[in-house]
Amino acid sequence: MSTAILAVFVFVYLGMILGGLPFLQLDRTGIALLGAIALIAMEAVSLEEAWAAVHVPTLILLFAFMVISAQLRLGGFYTFVTQRLTALPLSPPALLALLIVVVAALSAVFSNDIVCLAVAPVLIDACRERRLDPVPYLLALACSANIGSAATLIGNPQNMLIGERLELSFPGYLREAALPVVAGLVITWAVIVLATRRRWERAVPGAYSNERRVEAYTTFNRWQAVKGLSVAAFLFAAFLFTPWPRELLALGGAGLLLMSRRLHSRHMLGLVDWQLLVLFVGLFVVNHALEKTGLPAELVAALAREGIDLRSPMPLFFTTFVLSNLVSNVPAVMLLLPLASHPMAGTLLALASTLAGNLLIVGSIANIIVVEAAARHGIVIDWRRHARVGVPVTLLSLACAGATLAWWGRAWA
Repeated sequence: MSTAILAVFVFVYLGMILGGLPFLQLDRTGIALLGAIALIAMEAVSLEEAWAAVHVPTLILLFAFMVISAQLRLGGFYTFVTQRLTALPLSPPALLALLIVVVAALSAVFSNDIVCLAVAPVLIDACRERRLDPVPYLLALACSANIGSAATLIGNPQNMLIGERLELSFPGYLREAALPVVAGLVITWAVIVLATRRRWERAVPGAYSNERRVEAYTTFNRWQAVKGLSVAAFLFAAFLFTPWPRELLALGGAGLLLMSRRLHSRHMLGLVDWQLLVLFVGLFVVNHALEKTGLPAELVAALAREGIDLRSPMPLFFTTFVLSNLVSNVPAVMLLLPLASHPMAGTLLALASTLAGNLLIVGSIANIIVVEAAARHGIVIDWRRHARVGVPVTLLSLACAGATLAWWGRAWA
């Protein structure tokens, strides 16, 4: 049975690496779900075990913040903020700096993927209207969304998982992550400014009608935006200052927003990323089955005998970085969580897996969203153009994170 479980695991994680499988119309979510179904069908995992393997508090927290983000999208909040920001009479470098700060702040509270999805098209049109090359600003959007989401335990799915599974302190993590995140944002601005070489204005192919674009945007509704922001502010304060369960607080906030006289629940729930929730469920089951075999523990013990202890901070840091770029950050974190025994392991996993996402376009969903939005507007951001910014930003921000974690490690010692 162990051989069959290992085969399913390899099948699933090969799919995570490739993003799909040849000759089959399956994405990462479909592959993870198919793997879980196969394990249950071959009775490697019972239905009761499969349900027990799913960490429900993480799914609840994810779902709740998807509903809150849906409220803000339907209220036109992200469009409103982007339009106001890009209308300010700032120089191109100053506009870039403000964009980075605002996007990072939004991504620290709301999903970085949602922020990129909502901001990218508006940003492109605003840049064209100001005769600015959109590419530096789009790269800043992707990088700052990823880095900003590392600031809190609710900024992205992997941080939610880490925070819930390891029961991390919300203010404690915020304190530990603050310096690497701020350093990463400064690095992002500096790298993009240097890469741009003062060539901010550039004709971009693809005619467009600004009036048509604006009409396509969600109309700003002050009341709906205030409702979403009020709930988010209350939750953030509660996470900081109370020991109450985060997932229950967030679920209550989501339920409050669903009780609306104007926004239909069908539209709210239609913006929930059900694919991501199913991906989590599938990977929970697959990873649990592999852990049952004892093979991961044997591999970790064998590496430790060779002098490579994956439970130690430095090996775990580098392993997280490599795996996050191979299989994506959520599967990597799920795989490495059983090794998180060091006091700094939670912060280490969250920072390394999130910052690693800037390395290549496929490193995070946020990058893919931005690149695809650019392509729909006739703007090509290939892997070389992205790498000229993504690689230095990733390596320098990870170096800052590593130095900060080492300092915190000495404080823990």
